[in-house]
Amino acid sequence: MTKSIVICGPPAVGKTTVAKGLANEFNLTYLSGGDVLKDLAKEQGFEVSGDDWWDTEEGMKFLEQRETNSEFDKKVDEKLVELFKKGGMVITSYTLPWLVENGIKIWLDGSHDSSSKRMQNRDNMSSTEAFEVTKKRYDKNKLLYKKLYDFDFGDDFSVFDKIIDTDDLSAKQVIEESKEIVRNLL
Repeated sequence: MTKSIVICGPPAVGKTTVAKGLANEFNLTYLSGGDVLKDLAKEQGFEVSGDDWWDTEEGMKFLEQRETNSEFDKKVDEKLVELFKKGGMVITSYTLPWLVENGIKIWLDGSHDSSSKRMQNRDNMSSTEAFEVTKKRYDKNKLLYKKLYDFDFGDDFSVFDKIIDTDDLSAKQVIEESKEIVRNLL
């Protein structure tokens, strides 16, 4: 496949699971925009480990640092745009859908409660803690990207080819629906 795919949506909606499923199905290279950003955090001296790092105190500190210094996000986004344009990628990113043309762009939608339950199960958190973390990450990222790029994360869906409501679907069902969308858009 010469096109690239970007999977976007709120925190803990299942982006990584879907992206890895698509990469496997279509023999694409998977890349997490968050992992590229975590590499920059390491360079800044943060101790980074695990997929749930964003939900830790260290991850939140880095998010606060990003709010005052947009260079981290700009550097990551430049790299992601370059890789997306090469084709053959499936990338998870909060910003990429608004920064690139072409390719396939899918928004995974889900209620805050649903995302909190996923995080609670995935990261072994209390329901209250998971709700607070997902809400804080969503709200802070929304403000960050509005300030940085002037788009409305979570409200502006005009750039997406398809939106999948994940609330009443299993991970397997979301992956299967995503595969069908990609097949239809090729």
